[in-house]
Formats: sequence, C-alpha cells, structure tokens
Amino acid sequence: MTPAINAAKKAGIRYDILEYQHDPDAPSYGEEAANVLNLPTAQVFKTLLVSLSGHKSSLAVAVLPVSHQLSLKAIAKALGAKKADMADPKVAERTTGYIVGGISPIGQKKALPTVIDQSATVFTAIYCSAGRRGLEIGLAANDLAALTRGIFAEITAQ
Repeated sequence: MTPAINAAKKAGIRYDILEYQHDPDAPSYGEEAANVLNLPTAQVFKTLLVSLSGHKSSLAVAVLPVSHQLSLKAIAKALGAKKADMADPKVAERTTGYIVGGISPIGQKKALPTVIDQSATVFTAIYCSAGRRGLEIGLAANDLAALTRGIFAEITAQ
C-alpha cells in the first residue's frame, strides 16, 4: 500500500487500482500508463509540481491529462499567484515523499494547493499515479478534489 491508496481507503471513497510493469526506458510515464492499460490519454492524468511567486504557498500541484501540456500562466491565475514555474524535481520528491514518475496528488507528505484540470469532470473516473511507477488509481474527479482539497480550473496550454 502507498500513502495515496491508504488515504483513499481511509476516506471511504470508491477507487480502482491498476498495476503494470513499468519500462524504465519509457519516454513518458503517463503516456506509458495509458498505452499499457489501454486507457484514453485524456482520462489518464499526470501530477506536476510548480513553484509559485506572489502566493502564500511556495509550491502547488497541477493535475492534468497526460496528452496535454501545463499552462504555467493558467495555474498561476487559478491560484492567484504572480507567476508559476516548474518545480525542481528533487524539491518535488522531498516535498511529496514520492519519486518523479510516481508522484501522486493524493497522500503527499505536505498538503499543497492543488488544481485539477477542468476536463477531469467529464469522466466518471480518471486515473493518476497511486504513488509509484507502474501503479495507477482510478477514482471520480470530485473524490480526487475532496482528497486533495483541490479546485478545478482550465490549466492546459491551448
């Protein structure tokens, strides 16, 4: 069990766990998950950490489809920050307690502001990392928002 799975279980929400053999040579963790699990890339979400300036929190979490790029301007705007940049991977690992490629938005060591792309709300279930490479958790977008105290906003680059 990972902290993400434990948090979902403790909250009593409905979820599914999908596991696959991770290929260390895969160029994209999220797209690998979608392909191996035969899921649409629009339904598999990646977790990215951003550094914020002009906000009470120095870091925040972005959850968006693996098929899209993050708009740093959009996430800064959604959080009321002046600017957002990608967080250093080592800082992301230290802050979340997960390794890059297995960072889950759920069960992180430190609760961070979280923004989930609005597109998540069109699916009955979305899939994101369950806390390690090769492990995905499927759950309702509203349950993900509740578990992370997240908000929904359009945060993908157009």
